[in-house]
Amino acid sequence: MDVLDKELTLVAHSVRTVARPDGTMIATSNVPLDPVVNHTGEWLEKWATAAPARVFLAERSGDGWREHGYGEVLDMVRAIAGGLLAMGLGPDKPILIMSGNGVDHALLSFAAQWVGIPVVPLAEQYSLIEEAHGRLAYAIGKVKPALAFVDDAARYAKALERPEFDDIAVVAVNTEGAPRPVTAFADLLKGDGTVDLEAAHAKVRPDTLAKLLFTSGSTSNPKAVMTTQRMMCANQSQMASVLPFISERPPKICDWLPWNHVFGGSHNVNMMLAHGGSLYIDHGKPTARAFPTSIENIKQHPGNLAFNVPVGFSMLVHAMEADRDLRQAYFQDLDLLFYAGASLPQDIWTRLEEMAMEVQGRLPLMISSWGMTETAPATIMLHEQIGRSGVIGVPLPGTEIKLMPDDEMRCELRVKGINIMPGYFDDAEKTAQAFDEEGFMITGDAVRFVNADDPDRGLVFDGRVSEDFKLMTGTWVQAGKLRLDALEALRGLVQDVVVCGHDRGEIGLFVFPKPDAVHDGNTSEGAVIDEHLQAAIHWELRLLARKATGSAKRIARAIILSEPPNLKDGEITDKGSLNIRKIITRRAGLLERLYDNEDPALIRV
Repeated sequence: MDVLDKELTLVAHSVRTVARPDGTMIATSNVPLDPVVNHTGEWLEKWATAAPARVFLAERSGDGWREHGYGEVLDMVRAIAGGLLAMGLGPDKPILIMSGNGVDHALLSFAAQWVGIPVVPLAEQYSLIEEAHGRLAYAIGKVKPALAFVDDAARYAKALERPEFDDIAVVAVNTEGAPRPVTAFADLLKGDGTVDLEAAHAKVRPDTLAKLLFTSGSTSNPKAVMTTQRMMCANQSQMASVLPFISERPPKICDWLPWNHVFGGSHNVNMMLAHGGSLYIDHGKPTARAFPTSIENIKQHPGNLAFNVPVGFSMLVHAMEADRDLRQAYFQDLDLLFYAGASLPQDIWTRLEEMAMEVQGRLPLMISSWGMTETAPATIMLHEQIGRSGVIGVPLPGTEIKLMPDDEMRCELRVKGINIMPGYFDDAEKTAQAFDEEGFMITGDAVRFVNADDPDRGLVFDGRVSEDFKLMTGTWVQAGKLRLDALEALRGLVQDVVVCGHDRGEIGLFVFPKPDAVHDGNTSEGAVIDEHLQAAIHWELRLLARKATGSAKRIARAIILSEPPNLKDGEITDKGSLNIRKIITRRAGLLERLYDNEDPALIRV
């Protein structure tokens, strides 16, 4: 479909490319960059003056909603900032935020940014799951926070009992059940007139450190990305330059995406703040248990912009098929559907289009982008209606991308721009490794053009170069793409897979089956031996192998693992993705069995 509301103001793709003699290409946007503010506080002051009563932050409270307008938020932010200064916090004393999304979390974060105190939002599971406390201890050791925040001291008691908190002040919204002395968040809201709030605020500059965001750690321990005010503010201007309709009326979102990730916490939160929008915090998420909460929240406060990951959109589509009221609420005023994190299945994309046409007789703009924690995040963005999934778009204004082609018609992606991190916190070695000799950040991702003869049509994500490896023949294996192919072939049979074969003669596959496939008696020293499951996987891999054009694209063997990925040992990142290196290293014995032709657990393709 290509019906688009003509009232939405868009800027067409326009890319300038320069080809170098070695085949490398530099691509930039021809679109001029909108002005960039110095820090997030400028946005808050602007809207507190222009629209003081307009709701900025809201969350469910009992049967209703706790709502705060811009004027009230500014007053609370200034009070909290004064309280933080009175506690002795400053630019070199970060705040560890252990709780998930919430109004008080947001107020604390903006207050810290107001006076130049870095915040470190962590994934909730680091603190709530004892097996993940090692990640919590690692983060504390890395950033050395002076203050930790939780919404409920009793809920986080197990984590707060740890010795790492002996020298860290703790603030809690609900102090009851705290295992150690804590300060009530309500006390921070009282402010402190003895500190020079204006002097501290005046020192906040574009280079001021605003956040330390931990990467997912998919190939190593998480790194703390230094996120400056310039990165966050520039990124909103970059997106507004190509999506001007967002600023033409106050945006509104009902959003669950976690704030310890750059997508939810920087991209979405700051988009509302930059444009005087309203953020209704959805405490649901796309899981069987929590999704009914999201449905109820959407019905009460649907937005005119919608951000999600593919699994979230998939669950929404299925829910809307059976719930006309949800479908009506979701689409009635929707201007934008935005997905990230993975490619949206085309059937889900198509059904979203059909539902939008049914409800409002037009299509919202349906787009995606490419970014990383290190890039604030948006660097490449689709800003035209294209009618299909999978395209990530073109460079945003203020960025340069370097495309280094290989012999498979894809390109390694490197990026430079005002939204790119200065480096990793307290890690000069990793920072040096992150940039090439021209100052481009090495992303480890691969992309290819939709149409090599027309760069304006944009780019498609094409796997992770950093996951690639060589077989013993010296042939490169595009492991990321091969993994996606295997997951598609084995859909319904497996939970996830890991592509193996570095310095081996053939490509092998670690298979994580669905949990209900593992039963007592069908395992052998870490491997599943189940004739029916093995046969089903064998059949699908044989069909996949028939399409392979060489050894670098052919999965020749597989083994089914009985133990699911282990969070405690770092096999799962906080985003829920697999830490490939940890899995292969920890399961070295199973890797040897994968290449033992006599092992009964081996599936030979």
